[in-house]
Amino acid sequence: MKINVLTLFPEMFECMKSGVIGKALESGKFDIVATDIREYSSDKHHKCDDYPFGGGAGMVMTPQPIFDAMSAIDPDRKCKRIFLSPKGVTLSQKVVLDLAKEDNLLFLCGHYEGVDQRVIDNEIDMELSIGDYILTGGELACMVAINAVARYVDGVLGSSESTSEESFSNGLLEYPQYTRPQIFNEMAVPDVLLSGNHQNIAKWRHNEQVKVTKERRPDLIKEKKC
Repeated sequence: MKINVLTLFPEMFECMKSGVIGKALESGKFDIVATDIREYSSDKHHKCDDYPFGGGAGMVMTPQPIFDAMSAIDPDRKCKRIFLSPKGVTLSQKVVLDLAKEDNLLFLCGHYEGVDQRVIDNEIDMELSIGDYILTGGELACMVAINAVARYVDGVLGSSESTSEESFSNGLLEYPQYTRPQIFNEMAVPDVLLSGNHQNIAKWRHNEQVKVTKERRPDLIKEKKC
């Protein structure tokens, strides 16, 4: 998978070179290229924003640098083009899995009061939100989306079970996890996990998933009809 990012702050994406994602990038499992939108500005000062028509607070990102950057990076429109926006569809497990099927993604990170609507109308395939709140820019939201999607690229995680048994993979939150020591501060690991009976363990885990989901995300239970 090839992921392009258009941003005013490409240096922010350096943090993605650490951890599991960083190792996957090093080994070529997928690729992230962050491009500075300013490089495509025709303004002599590389300006990428201007006052909004009609008045109002703040500035708006101008269309020219974004149009030209997209044309240079994705001339044949092979990428699914995504604009990070609070007006977009909410990032969910289903959305993540759909995006993970794409070979090429292009994320546009907005700033200020937003992006000229002509960019969205003509160049964007999908608007995406990570929640009902506002950030100073689209970079953090973009990194969240990339991290979630990259986990489903073949070879990024060490085990396929890592994604098949985690929260939301079956519409429920994940069951509790335990490791050594068996007893810590007089708190013991549930006996069923030590039994060696995989059928009973699977049943216990499912029951715990239903329990914690009912307690914390009853809306998921309604959707799943458990």
